[in-house]
Amino acid sequence: MLPRRYHEVFAQHRWEVPTEFNIATAACGRYAADRSRFAMYWEDETGVTSALTFWDLQQQANRLSNALAALGVGRGDAVAIILPQRPETAIAHIACYQMGAVAVPLSFLFGPDALEYRLHNAEAKVALVDSASLPNLAPIRQNLPQLTHVIGVADVRESWLLEWEKLLAKASRHFSPVTTRANDPALLVYTSGTTGPPKGALMPHRCLLGNLPGFVCSHDGFPQRGDLFWSPADWAWTGGLMDALLPTLYFGLPILGYRGRFDPERALALIEKYQVRNTFLFPTALKMIMKAVAEPRKRYDIHLRTMMSAGEAVGTTVFAWAQESLGVTINEMFGQTEMNYIVGNSHTLWAVRPGSMGLPYPGHRIAVIDDDGNEVAAGDVGEVAIHRIAPDGVPDPVFFLEYFKNPEATAKKFNGDWSRTGDLAKRDEDGYLWYQGRADDMFKAAGYRIGPSEIENCLVKHPAIANAAVVPSPDETRGNVVKAFIVLAAGHAATPALEEDIQRHVRAHLAPYEYPKEIEFIDALPMTTTGKVQRRLLRQRETERKARNETR
Repeated sequence: MLPRRYHEVFAQHRWEVPTEFNIATAACGRYAADRSRFAMYWEDETGVTSALTFWDLQQQANRLSNALAALGVGRGDAVAIILPQRPETAIAHIACYQMGAVAVPLSFLFGPDALEYRLHNAEAKVALVDSASLPNLAPIRQNLPQLTHVIGVADVRESWLLEWEKLLAKASRHFSPVTTRANDPALLVYTSGTTGPPKGALMPHRCLLGNLPGFVCSHDGFPQRGDLFWSPADWAWTGGLMDALLPTLYFGLPILGYRGRFDPERALALIEKYQVRNTFLFPTALKMIMKAVAEPRKRYDIHLRTMMSAGEAVGTTVFAWAQESLGVTINEMFGQTEMNYIVGNSHTLWAVRPGSMGLPYPGHRIAVIDDDGNEVAAGDVGEVAIHRIAPDGVPDPVFFLEYFKNPEATAKKFNGDWSRTGDLAKRDEDGYLWYQGRADDMFKAAGYRIGPSEIENCLVKHPAIANAAVVPSPDETRGNVVKAFIVLAAGHAATPALEEDIQRHVRAHLAPYEYPKEIEFIDALPMTTTGKVQRRLLRQRETERKARNETR
């Protein structure tokens, strides 16, 4: 049965979404009068640091709003923010929201083709770039006639760029935010495009409110005195914006921003230096730390209070390691761009079951459904879905508005009032959900239905394995066999003996049909910029390899 405390928290929740709501006012404006209240600490990999109060953010956001208005940006116009974690990124978001424009966060890692598609689709009028993103925008600039202005941040200098410093210096520091309804568009976030062209999820201002119950629960009663947040999650994605930057600012607390590549040692050093108490780390990042740094608390003075993880299944191995080596219980969370932070854990409120996705967060009606939209029985695998109407009878504010300029995809996302996530899970008798992988990651081998998550979790328990991904490999007799792509931990080399040892390891812990009959050692797994393994690319690679072998 459901834990009593969980039942109480869930039953007591009521949505109180105002008719008028603006993310900028809620996450910055209402705190800006206090000039001593810090909003952000920032550092980059060269050692440059800065600290900004909410007043600092608001003053610069006001100047940018005025500057954008002078460039012809108005309510509903799209502004592309192609920047990494840096103060100007947060300032740009606040500036867009308070003037009623639509922020379009785009990863600075996108190449020219990826950028051109999204900028064209979003109909962006202005883009902001720095030294990391400019080289990918420059070659396509002439292909985007609607992109009337490009603003260069920091030390970026080109004749066709507007300079951030000069632009803001000329603009007034006074700006009156426009009135926006909670349902008005605020940002356009593009999905990773793992199944076809990327789709732009148009998000309303209210979606921030829809994220808050999950954020508070996953960080065990956030905010508390002394809390300070950091996550390496890119602020161009929902994981960085809605799981880190915006909810932290909403509660008037500071966040740490870091511009640089993720490195296990550097991550622990940042947590120690700034005494970070709250963090969101992808399972991939946790695995990297686990394999690279033995006994981290003996080397670093860290005192984490909360940790959330999402993007992939955490698994029991990483969960146990975090408790023992980092002194923190991971609250796993599940959500997606279109409706984020909908399922997860809160170990101080209800018991965490290692390996489980958790329970529906307060305010969300969640079910596991079959292809016809019917709820499946406990223990059966189905697709995780969320209902448009919350348990208290009002519309759930976490939902996106639509896929921008794609009504067909919007319609396919729903089965009546249920919105499908594309992720598979099974619910146990007590209501906990157990992740089974993406619907398109499941496969059959010798008649058995295989999900990669359980096998991958078993693989990373092996001391020689840093990370692993499991996909089907076409087989004439069995249909498919289990294939494991393996990244070795430092100090280990690929040998036939190691391959056999890995297979014995899996056979000892899982069903006979689940051990990888084929193993390939690779330097790195293909990942999305949000930290998810791109099994689709590995499946394609394996299918093409088998096809080539058959033609020889």
